[in-house]
Amino acid sequence: MFRLLRLLLLLLLPPPGSPEPSEPPGLAPRSPGAPPQAPDLLYADGLRAYAAGAWAPAVALLREALRSYAALGRVRRDCGASCAAEPDAALPAQLLGAPQPDSGPRAWEPLLLRAALRRAECLTHCAERRLGPGGAARLRVGNALRDAFRRREPYNYLQRAYYQLKKLDQAAAAAHTFFVANPTHLQMREDMAKYRRMSRVRPQSFRDLETPLYWVAYDTGLELLGHQQAGLALPRLEEALQGSLAQMEHCRADCEGSEEQQGAEEEEEEGSQGGLYEAIAGHWIRVLQCRQRCVTDIATRPGRSFPVPDFLPDQLRRLHEACAQVGNLSQAMENVLSVLLFYPEDEAAKKALNRYQAQFGEPRPNLGPREDIQHFILLSLGEKRQLYYAMEHLGTSFKDPDSWTPTALIPEALREKLREDQEKRPWDHEPPQPKPLTYWKDVLLLEGVTLTQDAQQLNGSERAVLDGLLTPAECGMLLQLAKDAAAAGARSGYRGRRSPHSTHEHFEGLTVLKAAQLARAGTVGRPGAKLLLEVSERVRTLTQAYFSPERPLHLSFTHLVCRSAIEGEQEQRMDLSHPVHADNCVLDPDTGECWREPPAYTYRDYSGLLYLNDDFQGGDLFFTQPNALTVTAQVRPRCGRLVAFSSGGENPHGVWAVTRGRRCALALWHTWAPEHREQEWTEAKELLQEPEEEEEEEEAEEMLDRDPSPEPPSHKLQRVQDKAGKPLRVREEL
Repeated sequence: MFRLLRLLLLLLLPPPGSPEPSEPPGLAPRSPGAPPQAPDLLYADGLRAYAAGAWAPAVALLREALRSYAALGRVRRDCGASCAAEPDAALPAQLLGAPQPDSGPRAWEPLLLRAALRRAECLTHCAERRLGPGGAARLRVGNALRDAFRRREPYNYLQRAYYQLKKLDQAAAAAHTFFVANPTHLQMREDMAKYRRMSRVRPQSFRDLETPLYWVAYDTGLELLGHQQAGLALPRLEEALQGSLAQMEHCRADCEGSEEQQGAEEEEEEGSQGGLYEAIAGHWIRVLQCRQRCVTDIATRPGRSFPVPDFLPDQLRRLHEACAQVGNLSQAMENVLSVLLFYPEDEAAKKALNRYQAQFGEPRPNLGPREDIQHFILLSLGEKRQLYYAMEHLGTSFKDPDSWTPTALIPEALREKLREDQEKRPWDHEPPQPKPLTYWKDVLLLEGVTLTQDAQQLNGSERAVLDGLLTPAECGMLLQLAKDAAAAGARSGYRGRRSPHSTHEHFEGLTVLKAAQLARAGTVGRPGAKLLLEVSERVRTLTQAYFSPERPLHLSFTHLVCRSAIEGEQEQRMDLSHPVHADNCVLDPDTGECWREPPAYTYRDYSGLLYLNDDFQGGDLFFTQPNALTVTAQVRPRCGRLVAFSSGGENPHGVWAVTRGRRCALALWHTWAPEHREQEWTEAKELLQEPEEEEEEEEAEEMLDRDPSPEPPSHKLQRVQDKAGKPLRVREEL
């Protein structure tokens, strides 16, 4: 029971003081002293106004909903911090482990109950002082609204309402804010491109209104440090660390909110046989699990699925680097000692510490690790002890977000299982290395194919250029296939004739299944459709032989693509035919990282581009460094030339603008995962093998002409639907 009390104690400890963030940028000032209104009602009224086309009221209500939601969060955090510091609401000495002569076996129960009641009373009175009568009830925000605001849904409606009001700068800012957190939202991606083409929208309008300020300071500090401007970088890096720790405390305080526990408790309610103490323990464990997840939350950029690894220790390393460059050895030593709190065996930190101690001549008693980092680590380790205890004795689950947790803290019975889980590494993290060229030549079955450039000649890894895969006649047959399919109106799902990457080019695409269907209908030649299938298998065989001889590759997608320059639109072009990207991860040029998460096709392992012609200007393929700026290699297309490479962040690539003529290539992607093999390839093969006969197949309607406005969500906002009816489709083309 004493261990349970220690678990309760962690929840009641006051968090350290931290500066409050300013009111969310982009919102008008609120009347002094006016308490925030209920954000759920404001949001519902804003959606009703939006559905009715009342754009100005919709903007005002949605902005006020955002402001009120943020204000309620600040009130909850303020009250939690102040009440945790109240003496009457603190735990007495018996519960802290101090010996008391008159304490009996159950003397702790009334003391614990008194502390809990005093804390609840303090929170209720604090909310009423800040928010007026019924303030505590106003702090309880429903799951539906909380999820909508986390997804930044209000900004989706705001951008459209601003556009209707001809406030384009505000519309662009709202659109950008929504898109940062929803990078897979295709409609917003198109809207963003349209805003960027508008001459009346200023470039500075594309700003994120909700990104925490510590991310801005962090990115600025890294950029300055990279440009050897340590003096300017140091205050920004310090600002980023302080902001990260402050955001951590805000996140931890939110874990005590009733809405954070509501969903988990509802899931466990059915079938629960526990009593009072089991329920209390379960509640505290969920709070502590939530608090531990805050490390991941603050290290995850808006719109990303994965955190920046080792975010806090890495910030300390950057601070140490900046302090050392400006000659501030005392602060450099503090940051090194702080790094060693996380990783006591860090060789680089130990060497730096020895160097500083030698320079100082003798240890300085007033120098030690940073107090804010010491506090964070002690608090985090205390929570981990309780969670590992619950994991061992109560059967709960806990996934430690930190790699720095000391092994000695983990119960012996759990260490082996946790070690096995950490050592499991999927194939996609460690792709097999390509075999030597001699091995590849031995297994190669196609005559006339030559290796033109290998990875070393292309200044990269897992890259190759192979020539001779197609004869001129075969190139001509595939070019004719693409031309005939385009004349028949086949666009393979693309919304129009302009390229999705450049407005100065036409774009045509043909899949293997579409080619087979057109061949069956007599629209294109059957030999060309069959050749398309055969060539794709030819490329797969070569790619596997060169890069993955010991593990089968499967085709995941095959696409015959042509890009044509639009006459009269090529002067002084500054755009690319295809921007720099990686094929299985989202490239972040600012940090050099590539996030293997949607909207990228994460299952793609190798890519291939088989060119069909060279009678055009521009259109060369190029590889870059992760910054998407420094070109490392360039390849000129020609008939029968294959460029093959691994699909990850080690091979960022793009295509220079096609300024004259028509460029055609067969784009292919391969995967190790059998479940992601291209099913359309098999269907196309079966279709072309069947005897020619008429067959009635209606093609799926392409959603080209519909450009609907976002509709108000139905989850727990039924009053909008009831009072306003079906939302009006008022969206007009940007």
